[in-house]
Amino acid sequence: MKIHAGFDIAYECPQPTPMLLMLNIHPSRRVDLLTPQVLQFDRPVQTREYVDGFGNSCARILAPPGLTTISTRYTIYDSGQPDVVNWNAWQHEVQDLPDEVLVYLLGSRYCDTDRLADFAWAQFGNAPLGWGRVQAVCDYVHNHIRFDYQLADSTRTAHGGHTDKVGVCRDFAHLAVTLCRCLNIPARYCTGYLGDIGVPPVDSPMDFSAWFQAYLGGQWYTFDARHNTPRIGRILMATGRDATDVAISTQFGPALLSRFDVVSHEVA
Repeated sequence: MKIHAGFDIAYECPQPTPMLLMLNIHPSRRVDLLTPQVLQFDRPVQTREYVDGFGNSCARILAPPGLTTISTRYTIYDSGQPDVVNWNAWQHEVQDLPDEVLVYLLGSRYCDTDRLADFAWAQFGNAPLGWGRVQAVCDYVHNHIRFDYQLADSTRTAHGGHTDKVGVCRDFAHLAVTLCRCLNIPARYCTGYLGDIGVPPVDSPMDFSAWFQAYLGGQWYTFDARHNTPRIGRILMATGRDATDVAISTQFGPALLSRFDVVSHEVA
């Protein structure tokens, strides 16, 4: 299938403000592009692109004073298949993991493994190793947290989400990632587009989505604790330890988000 996606995001800055933007699709998906995906600005902006330590495509800008709108529109090829499910994917012994994967076993800003380790082993210690254990984590998180966009909290950690029992997609992802890491399963946070493709449309404004990947059987597999069902049409933008590493924008000065429109839908 073909998917049309993009966004219009605007920031109001009272002074020249350096910003990091993670608004490009992930380099691994660029081979699927049917039209260019380029960040466009409605006014002259100093821009420099680079690839960060996690392999994500980033941009550095100096946003001028006033209102600046950032946009992109593109069409991308997608297999049209739901997320892969592989119940035979095994769990690695820690000593057998690749060096570059070990960082995804450690605690991070929003994944406070030290506060959830005892719970994780008590709750999932008898679950089947490998795919079955990750799925057990997803089932638990899916049923434990209530989605409520109005109660989003940018400072809420995985432990906070577990305690509050409410949150948005990032809270589902943070808690699932943290529990997997506590169980010695490498897990990384993902952000990207997830339109209502193959499912009944949701009557609410679209946002970017958060999910996670677990390292099983020598590769990364996609899991989604919020929806807890294989979905069609994910477009990956970035991966990292948690939301800190994949924030769509990081401002080094005052900047007010004044517009946020995201689209992702199948091209008929």
